[in-house]
Amino acid sequence: MSASLKLMAVAAAAGLMFFVATGAGGAAEKAVKLPPAAYDPAPANAAQATAVFAGGCFWGVQGVFQHTKGVTMAVSGYAGGQKETARYEMVGSGATGHAESVQVTYDPKQVSYAKLLQIYFSVAHDPTQLNRQGPDTGTQYRSAIFYTDASQKAVAERYIAQLDAAKAYPAKIVTQLAPLTAFFPAEAYHQDYATLHPDSPYIATFDLPKIANLKALMPEAYRDKPVLVAAKN
Repeated sequence: MSASLKLMAVAAAAGLMFFVATGAGGAAEKAVKLPPAAYDPAPANAAQATAVFAGGCFWGVQGVFQHTKGVTMAVSGYAGGQKETARYEMVGSGATGHAESVQVTYDPKQVSYAKLLQIYFSVAHDPTQLNRQGPDTGTQYRSAIFYTDASQKAVAERYIAQLDAAKAYPAKIVTQLAPLTAFFPAEAYHQDYATLHPDSPYIATFDLPKIANLKALMPEAYRDKPVLVAAKN
């Protein structure tokens, strides 16, 4: 766990002693206006599909996709490691192989996987930061796409190549592509965190700007009322 405002937020969410910690690493990364994916194949004839993205603290990534049209659920959790170590206290060590991730369930007739990738790369995180996002450092905060099938892998590979060729960022994209072996939902207090704690210094500094950037840069994809995990339970 990094020495950041997140320490204060996690302590409060878990019902622990509330204490002040100083932020590090500056404010939230700036969004980048990106072109849509050139390769955007027609979706399979399915009522819903899932995608798993990692891009730093899962609170902000979840918040972005909860405000995305066509998304029916976005759950914070862990991917890349084993079931036995899919617990926040263990993942925070950086030694489990897990990345803080978000499982996005969506209607492919309303939003394509390629569009989700555009949002992920544009406003959800900075894909040029290796094993860190903002003030949070460690492999658990890496940029990673856990693809569920060959089609998702191909779309992601081609879009990354497209963005690198266009020099969309000042540095090369370091996003890891890996097959999804399993996704493990995070503890209940992590779900809907950006919505439930908008006054948290960490959320206000690093996560709410991401949602605002989605609305500003891609208003056609933005939904004002988020889809919440709590509402489904």
